[in-house]
Amino acid sequence: MDSSCNCIEPQWPPDDLLMKYQYISDFFIALAYFSIPLELIYFVKKSAVFPYRWVIVQFGAFIVLCGTTHLINLWTFTLHTRTVAMVMMTAKVFTAVVSCVTALMLVHIIPDLLSVKTRELFLKNKAAELDREMGLIRTQEETGRHVRMLTHEIRSTLDRHTILKTTLVELGRTLALEECALWMPTRTGLELQLSYTLRQQNPVGYTVPIHLPVINQVFSSSHAVKISPNCPVARIRPAGKYMPGEVVAARVPLLHLSNFHINDWPELSTKRYALMVLMLPSDSARQWHVHELELVEVVADQVAVALSHAAILEESMRARDLLMEQNVALDLARREAEMAIRARNDFLAVLNHEMRTPMHAIIALSSLLQETELTPEQRLMVETILKSSNLLSTLINDVLDLSRLEDGSLQLDLGTFNLYVVFREVLNLIKPIASVKKLHVSLNLAPDLPEYAIGDEMRLMQTILNVVGNAVKFSKDGSITITAFVAKAELLSDSRNPEFFPVPSDNHFYLRVQVKDSGIGISPQDLPKLFTKFAQNQSTATQNSGGSGLGLAICKRFVNLMEGHIWIESEGLGKGSTAIFMVKLGIPERLNESKLAFMPKVPPNHGPTAFPGLKVLVMDENGVSRKVTKGLLVHLGCDVTMVSSSEECLRVVSNEHKVVFMDFCTPGMDGYEIAIRMHEKFTKRHERPIIVALTGNTDKVTKESCMRVGMDGVILKPVSLDKMRSVLSDLLEHRVLFEAI
Repeated sequence: MDSSCNCIEPQWPPDDLLMKYQYISDFFIALAYFSIPLELIYFVKKSAVFPYRWVIVQFGAFIVLCGTTHLINLWTFTLHTRTVAMVMMTAKVFTAVVSCVTALMLVHIIPDLLSVKTRELFLKNKAAELDREMGLIRTQEETGRHVRMLTHEIRSTLDRHTILKTTLVELGRTLALEECALWMPTRTGLELQLSYTLRQQNPVGYTVPIHLPVINQVFSSSHAVKISPNCPVARIRPAGKYMPGEVVAARVPLLHLSNFHINDWPELSTKRYALMVLMLPSDSARQWHVHELELVEVVADQVAVALSHAAILEESMRARDLLMEQNVALDLARREAEMAIRARNDFLAVLNHEMRTPMHAIIALSSLLQETELTPEQRLMVETILKSSNLLSTLINDVLDLSRLEDGSLQLDLGTFNLYVVFREVLNLIKPIASVKKLHVSLNLAPDLPEYAIGDEMRLMQTILNVVGNAVKFSKDGSITITAFVAKAELLSDSRNPEFFPVPSDNHFYLRVQVKDSGIGISPQDLPKLFTKFAQNQSTATQNSGGSGLGLAICKRFVNLMEGHIWIESEGLGKGSTAIFMVKLGIPERLNESKLAFMPKVPPNHGPTAFPGLKVLVMDENGVSRKVTKGLLVHLGCDVTMVSSSEECLRVVSNEHKVVFMDFCTPGMDGYEIAIRMHEKFTKRHERPIIVALTGNTDKVTKESCMRVGMDGVILKPVSLDKMRSVLSDLLEHRVLFEAI
């Protein structure tokens, strides 16, 4: 049956050959399985960012086990022992476990791998977006560069016409514009006028109403606005058959110009705008980009800032020119004022000297005449002449003092003096006048009043004398009381003068003087006028009292100079009045310190009344004044030599002369040079005569200059017989006498 079968048996390889093929295949499979983990280990080692290292380790274990299984399988092609079968079984079990675990893990890993792919796509999208943003940044940088360039060009000048023209040119070049124009508001503010264009093809001066809808639209927006190419403000291109390009407009804020008048610029009380119109080339598909619009907006703001600066500069230049004109005018006025002050001072100096010289003659001759035998009627006449002359001399002093007080040239002559003596001298001077009117004058000095003080004795005495003299002048009968004490802290402040702020100190005190009279009194409406120069009380009684109206005005200035305050109190007409003033005086370091003998004093009772044989040299250019001075000295028993010039004085003077009186207005060299020459001529002090300036100059510079050149004294004209007697007595006793000026 078998021999009769015609089927074809397949030609299979022999069993040995199949075994060899399996053997070789298992060997290469095992080799491949063992090489793959090595490659994975190399990959993991080189990759620092791979997120699934534990999966790689598990997958490597699976492959190693599979390779181990195929490797062990090599020993199963022949007869093998039970041990090989056990090892083979164990390897396959482990391989099965790891395979299952790996398969389960892949179920969880695959979604993560898919998400990684999604992330990769997301990152690609982000990269593309970043590229676009970088493109925008580059565009913005380019725009910023253009803005900086335009800003530099715009701000390179402060001329508004140049600014606007430069803006149009630079914008046209940067944005490749066909046309660019600037519309400015007119003076009325109702229209916009075409002021500047890029191509200059249209006549400047074309106007459009400012309330057009398109203009309101642009002015109401802070951004550049696209407008129709056919609107009135955009019809500035030449006519032609073409498709007009896109047009944008932007507002340009203008400075608040209500206070400026800059050429033809408007006066605006509310915020207004200019209009800038920009046109892209015609027959072009080009459109406005966002960064170009931003560039236009920034440039519009920069133009507004530059125009503001230009307007401020123009106004400041105008203000500077005006200030220069005012300074020139002020300088001219100052020079004229200085010339007027110098002219006034020169006039007063001449007037002072020229008036004191005849006054010197009148008072000196009257005092000499008073020493002769006179009838009672004649003596009364001489006394009247002396009193009138003294009043006239006081008036001259008041006018000069007021002039120096007003120009600030008068300064206090501070020194230590006896306060009690000042009040006693005032009392002695005022009593004879008061006795004529049968007025009783009393002096009350507080026990705590210091005996010595530091201040200007002459100004204080003049102030007290003026105040008391006023009380005597305006009192017909009754009494006058002078009270002086140290002002306490509660009495220092006064509501009448809020600017008076006295500050107590251990180095000074405030002297308060009150002069109460029973005179005619003062009406309340006249009180504020009392310290005004040349002003007088308007009551009928006062009109008959005379006076120049300068006394209280000068007192007020003297008191202010002494850091004090003066005022007058009165309950009305017929009820008397009280004059009160406070002045600041210093406290000497030693209470028993006494002042030097540099002030004219009342002749002491024990002093000499004549100076027989005293050789005196008198130098004076004025013949009358020279003879009058000689008459005074001769009456006192002096041997007098007279000269009229400085050269004659230096030639005549000798060591036999004890005193030299010289006037400063002598022709030739001045009195200061004469004093220097005398010091050179008489080197020894006991041989040199006492040099005394007899002058009518009342300025302090005269006294300081005399002391500087070595003069021994300064005597102010006019000089009476009693004053000359006192002067000679003090000079011979102290060899120095500087009358306070």
